[in-house]
Amino acid sequence: MLSKPATMLLGFIYEKPLNAYEIIKLLNYMNVKWWFNIADSTVYSTLKTLEKKEFISGTTEKVGNMPDRTVYKLSDKGKSEFVNTLKASILQFNYDTNIFSIAAFFLSTFTPDEQQELLQERLNILQKYRAGIEKQINPLWENEVSSAHSANVKRMIDLVDAEITGTNRLLESCNANI
Repeated sequence: MLSKPATMLLGFIYEKPLNAYEIIKLLNYMNVKWWFNIADSTVYSTLKTLEKKEFISGTTEKVGNMPDRTVYKLSDKGKSEFVNTLKASILQFNYDTNIFSIAAFFLSTFTPDEQQELLQERLNILQKYRAGIEKQINPLWENEVSSAHSANVKRMIDLVDAEITGTNRLLESCNANI
């Protein structure tokens, strides 16, 4: 599975070939830093790593008097790894919600039917996860643990509920586009 920065960068390159500067401009334009901060240096180092792993290939271009720039495109190996990472990120629950947020950003990688199927499966996973947490909470248990521990477990339910709400919103959006 790809790292979060690698997934984000491959998602942009999946849509069209880009150079590092264009990717940084996209990240800034989309205000990604407010929910997942990727430093400019991380963009450059991640692109080099992805190129070494043969997930992308770079072609050097000269545009006017500007310095040479490297434009990256996705390889078949990169496309496969990207799609597999998106699926895995959608079909898991992680308290680091950036993993799913990045995957949701690139849902259009899949057909509308695949989007619905993946999101519905995510809902099922989230509902099972929530039910599992709720089994832990009972009066006897709450008397045996600290109030902070009890509050934290209930906070975990709140996080799962937020993910359920967000996933339902994405599912409704997919349904509206069919």
